[in-house]
Amino acid sequence: MTKANSYAAFLEDRLVHRGSLTEVIAAIKLGHADAHTEKLLIFENESGRQIDFDLRGSLDDVLQRLPGREAPRGPGRPRLGVESREVSLLPRHWAWLALHPGGASAALRRLVEDASRRSDPEKDAQRRRDAAYLVMSALAGNRNGFEEAARALFAGDRRRLVALTARWPEDVRDHLSWMLAPGEGRRGTGGAPAP
Repeated sequence: MTKANSYAAFLEDRLVHRGSLTEVIAAIKLGHADAHTEKLLIFENESGRQIDFDLRGSLDDVLQRLPGREAPRGPGRPRLGVESREVSLLPRHWAWLALHPGGASAALRRLVEDASRRSDPEKDAQRRRDAAYLVMSALAGNRNGFEEAARALFAGDRRRLVALTARWPEDVRDHLSWMLAPGEGRRGTGGAPAP
């Protein structure tokens, strides 16, 4: 699981589940169906944005209402996770792409993969901080030390951030630490983040 396709659900200060959207919704419906939905917060991990869902009905009902579930299948390879979308290029760009093995689609995928591997570590760290701030604001905006913790977050002072959040709920601290960690592939439903 990468941060790019993962979500986290919190019931007040407790992490319910972190995983794919389907896994998170299933964990909520199967383990917390009686929870008051106003106390439930779901976040997109890569951006930190809070996501709202209509959780009424059965698990199947909720899953059918998830974004993208009702979209008609068009070109692409949905089973492989390939989505077909429109790209507008000049004729010379299309001609250049057509010269590459596999055609334009394969060439574009290779270009995107190469560019994503060469990402700027500073920009990546800033994106992680911005996302962590959104989650931190929603989960701990009224906690003691929040403003100082936010300053430490944006100053990149990890040691001070850890000290200022030491008395916050464990799941909140651990999730923020997970969000700020570089790299991908961390997985879990709570507890300490992977080293």
